[in-house]
Amino acid sequence: MGIWKEIFLLIRKDLQLELRNSYAISGTLLYIFSTIFIVYFSFVEVAPPVWNALFWIIALFISVNAIGKSFVQENDRLQLFYYSLVHPISVILAKIIYNVFLLLVLVVLAWIAFSIVAQSPVKDYGQFFLAILLGSIGFSITFTFISAISAKSANNSTLMAILSFPLILPILMTLMKLSANASRLMQDTSIGSDIWILIGIDLFLLALAMILFPFLWRD
Repeated sequence: MGIWKEIFLLIRKDLQLELRNSYAISGTLLYIFSTIFIVYFSFVEVAPPVWNALFWIIALFISVNAIGKSFVQENDRLQLFYYSLVHPISVILAKIIYNVFLLLVLVVLAWIAFSIVAQSPVKDYGQFFLAILLGSIGFSITFTFISAISAKSANNSTLMAILSFPLILPILMTLMKLSANASRLMQDTSIGSDIWILIGIDLFLLALAMILFPFLWRD
């Protein structure tokens, strides 16, 4: 079986399980709408800098809730079953690709809902959605791989927080800068460099996950 066929089958399996047992999605949607509901009743008017910060805080916690249990929710017998059938690269890539699309849908949905209750200050939609895309990729790679590491630990949540913070921080800072520029809160002529930095971080994290996951998989 080719690696791309394995990836396709694993993505289809994850999608079917998500549709059958949509606990993570339901919990994430509840978080999105409850957070936006609180913002709506707490602020008479949301200033653009505050809107920018709140949006990425919401996006970050969406990532944790939706992706953080990618491997933790799978028991050892199921992982052993995968180990006997598919290549570890197929497993990690399938998880990342599925989580990227899942996170994209959830973050865009959060942006639409947030824009309804607090007017979006975004002026350059192309640059803003590029930030959402690159951010979703970075968050998905990071939390998927950290979830795989945490699944091997008895203290999953603590380990995930410790390992993910230094990896997420540069992504989050660059995303806030890109969205601030897209909202015309700042004029930065080096924004192209920031985009390439974000792409470089995503590619580095992807390469790191693909190199290290097979060793983790054998454990």
